[in-house]
Amino acid sequence: MATQLGEAKSSTELIISWEALPADFQLEDEPVENTGQPLLAGALRESLEISGFIQPQMLIASNFGLCATINDQFVAKAPDWVYVPAVNEVLAERKSYTPNLEGEIPAVVMEFLSDTDGTEYSFKRIYPPGKWFFYEQILQVPIYVIFDPNGGLLEYYQLENRRYELQQPDENGRHWIDSMGLFLGTWQGTKESRTGYWLRWWDKAGNLLPWAVEQIAQERQRAEQERQQKERLIAYLQSQGIDPNNLPGS
Repeated sequence: MATQLGEAKSSTELIISWEALPADFQLEDEPVENTGQPLLAGALRESLEISGFIQPQMLIASNFGLCATINDQFVAKAPDWVYVPAVNEVLAERKSYTPNLEGEIPAVVMEFLSDTDGTEYSFKRIYPPGKWFFYEQILQVPIYVIFDPNGGLLEYYQLENRRYELQQPDENGRHWIDSMGLFLGTWQGTKESRTGYWLRWWDKAGNLLPWAVEQIAQERQRAEQERQQKERLIAYLQSQGIDPNNLPGS
């Protein structure tokens, strides 16, 4: 399957085809640039799992090769986080993903800033192409997120007329992702001994999707509230001379 890419920044025509990852291909990107990136990516997935969002046909991964062949040269980029709404075949393990060949194109890709070389913004067209060019012009991913975990800056780009345009957040500092039915925004706090800025999900009603530790805390708080309510009821009944253990119908 091959397509021609027009409306690009160079007069050179690009022929794009969609082929599987060669067995001997080495990803250009380092597997993990720092220890914080897996925590950020894992936290995004964790709250989606707990909320019941993730379905078998979806592909959600981090540092995972997205593949394309450009003018007979194979290219793979490994975004820090990627969401594909539906794949053709559900596999227990994947080493890579080729859009169009194996399923839908990614709906969202994210990069977490960790250095100063600007690779997340690279529009380099010649081989190997830059990340920005690859996501925008080759894969044409609708949403590209660049996040600075240190400063908390969230840059949210949406594909408009085949160009990424920076979008402003809503009054709560969040961005609505229609393909997911969720808001994406930043949150500051501590998880797994890391204190700083995180990317978090909110549902349409504005409720924060919890992490496991938060869900446990919420359940404990709910149980404690129920215990206190029961104790207050028992105390009230006893003050009225009623034995709580000998109520009518009990």
